[in-house]
Amino acid sequence: MAKHKPLCLVVTLLVIIGAVNWGLSGLGMLIGSNLNVVNLLLTQTLKLPMAVESVIYLLVGVAGLAFGGMFFSMKECGCEKK
Repeated sequence: MAKHKPLCLVVTLLVIIGAVNWGLSGLGMLIGSNLNVVNLLLTQTLKLPMAVESVIYLLVGVAGLAFGGMFFSMKECGCEKK
């Protein structure tokens, strides 16, 4: 089984969550519906405060910057299989 560094897995997971959420949000705007999964799950379903949603967006943004930094610097993030 491949070993991955935990931070790399977290960053990659947050980038995927962000990308899917943005895609669904855009689709929702086109069809006139709210498909923002983070908003629907956290504030509407779980009734958590908007601050929690904001923290999730900040984490996804930081993960995107980290992912982009690793990609453009051509440094290995530790996700390679060993």
